[in-house]
Amino acid sequence: MSKFILGKKLGMTTIYGDAKDAHHVTLVECGAAVSLVRTEEKDGYKAVQVEIQKTKKRKSTKEFRVENTEMKVGDKIGVEIFELGEKVKVSGVTKAKGFQGGVKRHGFSGSPKTHGHKHDLRAPGAIGATTPQHVIKGKRMAGRMGGIRSTSMNLKIVYIDKEKNIIGVKGAVPGVHGTIVEIKSI
Repeated sequence: MSKFILGKKLGMTTIYGDAKDAHHVTLVECGAAVSLVRTEEKDGYKAVQVEIQKTKKRKSTKEFRVENTEMKVGDKIGVEIFELGEKVKVSGVTKAKGFQGGVKRHGFSGSPKTHGHKHDLRAPGAIGATTPQHVIKGKRMAGRMGGIRSTSMNLKIVYIDKEKNIIGVKGAVPGVHGTIVEIKSI
């Protein structure tokens, strides 16, 4: 059975190991409850819907497909289902950065700073084509950056606090602090 939980990203910190090595970890405060169980007979597939308190008035829900489960509505899911050293994937919505130019959004180098380039250092340059005589779809140009769903794979759990329901995942996790992320075992 796959393990899964919802949590709120708290931020990043450094944890020092026994061999005096530093682990840069993201702390996630977990604490989800089962809000709905879907069955093959009634819904056509098996799944568990999990919810977490996002703010005082709002809840966030996510449905996870399962093959077999003994979970019931109201069951709490805590960090004790995971083990130290276990590999997980963490999904969430990335930090939204608004409208950005091609240099920041796609890593373009920009124009040279000399020889007639006075005010167009970060301009995209030519974008059209001789044929088909229009801008081709998918051209990398300026636009909104971030704010999309992203998944970080093969992250290792290096810290578990069962009393406070906090998991420490080695590495970076998508989103800003306070956003809801989902953690699944691989």
